[in-house]
Amino acid sequence: MTQELIDLRTSILEGRYADALAIVDELEGMSKQAILRNIESFLVRMLVHLIKNQIEQRLT
Repeated sequence: MTQELIDLRTSILEGRYADALAIVDELEGMSKQAILRNIESFLVRMLVHLIKNQIEQRLT
């Protein structure tokens, strides 16, 4: 991500605004991907917990 920020700064300073906007879009996509990975991780942990509870209920 650091390289993207450097490229963004350079693009803006050089007046390459189309390139700068493309980099912003890329960074925005990265943020969305990170959020989706966190949600996926949470859902997996929750599913494991629910399965574990179901098994424990059947054994008692």
